[in-house]
Amino acid sequence: MSSLGAMDFLYQLIVVAHFLGLAALIGGWIATRVGSTALSPVVWGARVQLLTGLLLVGIAEMTSDAELNHIKIGVKLIVAVAVVAAAEIAAARAKRGEPKPQLVDAAGALGVLNVLVAVLWT
Repeated sequence: MSSLGAMDFLYQLIVVAHFLGLAALIGGWIATRVGSTALSPVVWGARVQLLTGLLLVGIAEMTSDAELNHIKIGVKLIVAVAVVAAAEIAAARAKRGEPKPQLVDAAGALGVLNVLVAVLWT
């Protein structure tokens, strides 16, 4: 496998992890809406989304000749950080026994917003 092939494979694996993080984030959020109290999928999904998103942009910067849309990437980064913050704060409040935190809804809604930005912003 050539180095370009290996880099492509690594990139695709990170894309898979990014999608799995999205599934955990949104799936966990939906689960909390129907009564689950487990916030771990939301928190871990948000973390994975942020980390893999950064890795994807880094690899694209290193390997792509195409010009990246840095404004779009910046907006997605800000939203991703807000998702992680909302999820982490919600989980901390839940551990203290507070009722189902409203910040879980913020994390889920912002996660959906980031998907919309990714797909609709051309």
